Amino acid sequence: MKYNHSYITSILMACMMLVAACSDDYMEKMNTDPSKADSIDPNAQLTTAQLQTYGDLNMVEIYRNYHYGFTQQLMGCWNTTNYGGRHTLDNSEVGRLWTLFYPSAIKNLVDAGYRTMDDPEKVNIHAALSIYKVYMMSIITDIYGDAPYSEAGKGFLESIFNLRYDTQEEIYRNFFIDLKTAVDNFDATKDRITGDVIYNGDIQQWKKLANSLRLRFAMHVSEVAPELARKEFEEALAADGGIMESGADDALIKYMDRAFSFGSEAYSDYRSNALSQLLFGANPANNPSYLCSTLFNQLYNSGDPRTFMISRCYYDGLMDATSPDNRIDLTDEMLENNIPFQPRDPGAYSWEPWPSGYDSKILEELAENNPLIEYSVARETEPKVANNFLKGDNPGVVMTSAEVKFLLAEAALKKWNVSNSVDNLYKEGVRAAIDFLTDNYDCAAVSDEDFEAFIQTNGIGYTDEQRKEAINTQAWILHFTNPSEAWANVRRSGYPKLKSPAEYSFGQFLTGGTEIPVRLCYPVLESSYNKQNYEEALSRMGGTNSWNIPVWWHKVK
Repeated sequence: MKYNHSYITSILMACMMLVAACSDDYMEKMNTDPSKADSIDPNAQLTTAQLQTYGDLNMVEIYRNYHYGFTQQLMGCWNTTNYGGRHTLDNSEVGRLWTLFYPSAIKNLVDAGYRTMDDPEKVNIHAALSIYKVYMMSIITDIYGDAPYSEAGKGFLESIFNLRYDTQEEIYRNFFIDLKTAVDNFDATKDRITGDVIYNGDIQQWKKLANSLRLRFAMHVSEVAPELARKEFEEALAADGGIMESGADDALIKYMDRAFSFGSEAYSDYRSNALSQLLFGANPANNPSYLCSTLFNQLYNSGDPRTFMISRCYYDGLMDATSPDNRIDLTDEMLENNIPFQPRDPGAYSWEPWPSGYDSKILEELAENNPLIEYSVARETEPKVANNFLKGDNPGVVMTSAEVKFLLAEAALKKWNVSNSVDNLYKEGVRAAIDFLTDNYDCAAVSDEDFEAFIQTNGIGYTDEQRKEAINTQAWILHFTNPSEAWANVRRSGYPKLKSPAEYSFGQFLTGGTEIPVRLCYPVLESSYNKQNYEEALSRMGGTNSWNIPVWWHKVK
């Protein structure tokens, strides 16, 4: 998918432009700071929040460090194995999202929403801001639990500096209200949304996103508040605007590909997908992103056509430090010669064990003409994240129609009022998930014949529990590019069943406990800056800031 890069750049520049006040009065000019804006366009604030979602290099580090390790989608890279894979609690790392979203994205969304809420000519941008605030806050509360919501971002607006932590139940109930209100308030005769890098201001698509988010949140709470969940799910299906039905409805943040480095400018420029570029790495030849055996084996052993869309085995000795283009792909050679793939188990670094090699004709021939290749045997048998997923213009995934299909399938399994069968919705979800990679990551298309052959041997099962497992295992694969929802749905559904790294002989390294953590700890500074509210929140969780205490909607079985 190609995006209008000049459009994104102009939007971002609008966010950064500082407008000086104009006056004929000399003294007013002298006393006006020309670097400060008199007003900020709320559309530009929406843009900034959207782009920060995956464009903030500082923030997305939390996904590589913890989420991908906890969901066992990636393993082997030092960061992923050290933090998430080996359950290493680092106070400076776990608070990244909290300390970066609140003072920037959430602050922008709240401020812009505050200034537009009573303006009858800005009802559409206000509704979009409300929806995106709900989405951003869902990431925060799903990771940390109770969190400031009703008072968030109001320090300057209302002088509220010590923010109350709303309970997660309160937050979720407000999510449902705020999403419904936003949909009801859209008005095609009013203002045009001009700062939207997801839907380019299409309010009908925003309605579908809001209603589809209600489906996601209803399923999140389905184990702890089943009646609320059913009510919200069924009302969302009947709401004005409908839900996501096809790839054209997907909520994807548009980024641009640009020359990328890990210099200081990379931390303040949100125009590229920083998560994709982070997975490529600052030193990709020595510390690339590898697939975990949990994910790779699920794909490979089931004959999933996405196996070698998502993963490839590369020789990286010639790769440019700023681009994956010079990688030498050994995957097909390995397949032709039945060379076993060696993904890393949970808790393992890339050298544990040191991969066994094989005689590569590709490398042998290249070594004859290239002195930079010191060939003996090829040891690149650990599947790495494929190049397609390492580009700056990869989309930032908010929600997809494929996810909606899986949510509908599970709702049908629960006997909620859904107008299709579990089996059909599951099959449609798997098809949509595969097509999502073709449409957005330039992966090869899968023919109907190949898809039917795959689905015939990977059906949904017979018992309700088998069906729930199949649906949510497929959702886990789909969410490979949406790590926050991947972790949330694994905890909520209990699938796929993940093993502790202790079961792979890494128990002695698990300083943060043998069980996979179920939330991230609040930033330590909260205990000083917001002591009373912080301690009140902890009291509801047993008095300790532990990452082994589940969030409200996570009903541990």
